[in-house]
Amino acid sequence: MSRRVVITGVGWITPLGQEIEPVWQRLLAGDSGIAETTIFDAGTFPSTFSAEVRDFDLARFLGDDHAEHADASRNAGFALAAARIAWGDSGLDADGKLDRTRVGVYLGGGEGPMDFDNFVAAGVKGMQTGDGKDLNTVTWAQVAYQRLSPVLELEQDPNMGAAHIARLFQLEGPNFNTLTACAASTQAIGQATGIIRRGDAEVMVSGGTHSMIHPFGVTGFNRLTALSTRNDSPATSSRPFDRTRDGFVLGEGAGMVILEELERARARGAKIYGEIAGYGSTADAFRITDIHEEGRGGIAAMNMALADAGITPADIDYISAHGTGTQENDKIETLAIRRVFGDLAPKVPISSIKSMMGHLIAAAGAVEVITCLLAIRDGKIPPTTNYSTPDPNCDLDYVPNEAREIPVKITLSNSFGFGGQNDTLIVRGLE
Repeated sequence: MSRRVVITGVGWITPLGQEIEPVWQRLLAGDSGIAETTIFDAGTFPSTFSAEVRDFDLARFLGDDHAEHADASRNAGFALAAARIAWGDSGLDADGKLDRTRVGVYLGGGEGPMDFDNFVAAGVKGMQTGDGKDLNTVTWAQVAYQRLSPVLELEQDPNMGAAHIARLFQLEGPNFNTLTACAASTQAIGQATGIIRRGDAEVMVSGGTHSMIHPFGVTGFNRLTALSTRNDSPATSSRPFDRTRDGFVLGEGAGMVILEELERARARGAKIYGEIAGYGSTADAFRITDIHEEGRGGIAAMNMALADAGITPADIDYISAHGTGTQENDKIETLAIRRVFGDLAPKVPISSIKSMMGHLIAAAGAVEVITCLLAIRDGKIPPTTNYSTPDPNCDLDYVPNEAREIPVKITLSNSFGFGGQNDTLIVRGLE
């Protein structure tokens, strides 16, 4: 029998704030963290707004350790801060028996071109000083060599967040990073759970981090027509499952959890938020930018997670939806839930916190898992805000506009990523 895995610490850095309880209360209140973009001048872009993390100061979280991580990218900085919060919440600092060779990291960390301005400048100069043809790559490389910062170029690598966390806490166990787009942190938590279940580690720091609010990221998603362009009303632009939805809102941040073997956590008297009871991971094997029309990958991932947890759809009290606010995603996720839950589908509360904090890409799933844990703790479900116009293709209970107070024991959280990645986690409270 595999070992059981519980969560003993949580932390997040989000567009709604950087502390657990205040952010949770803002989610329950239906507040929005979406506003005009200030990280760069987005005035000429189709989408001029985003969900930024504001007033972030890594030094505030790291204190005396900040100097060793001062060059961290924005992505890695978010990961470090959220990990510091989660680690402190877990009480592991007071654990005199902690063997750090048995503590690992599994991050869903996205890429972040921190030296983007110099990258573009080098390219432009390379074209200007070339031989009159399209782009002389040798000339460009020579210019880039002079302009680009080796530290910043290294820091854009997706695995840097995991490396920084290992260094911060001196963790010598397994260290991994996955970049499966919007499903990355859900997959990371699921895979980290498997590491503990197998006995390859006792504790794992896991979650996700991402920041794509820069010209390259916004341009890419706008070209895909994936972003909302409701520039006249940023706060109401993210409308999951509403008929008037026109795309997701690009967000940024990090969510981190401390995963621990159950008996170990009990032995040290740890606070336990809940248990990772089930995990499912599949691929659509379909188009790169579209999910399968019949939701086959999402259906399989949910069924796999239910089987792993040894439960049925009737046991689920709440679904934290991927719910991006794009026409196709919301319609197909609804279809997939209907196929898995059958006649029970209309009775299960479903909500998407992306309506309030945008889409945190690689960090989204971890933040939503934390939401599930707090819903179990408090018996409260956050709403799907900006919901006013029902869509006949999205006809389930999306907890519209107001939080709901009901007992919550078992939750299901979905994350579906570009490229056809589907990941589902089932989180339950301990009796």
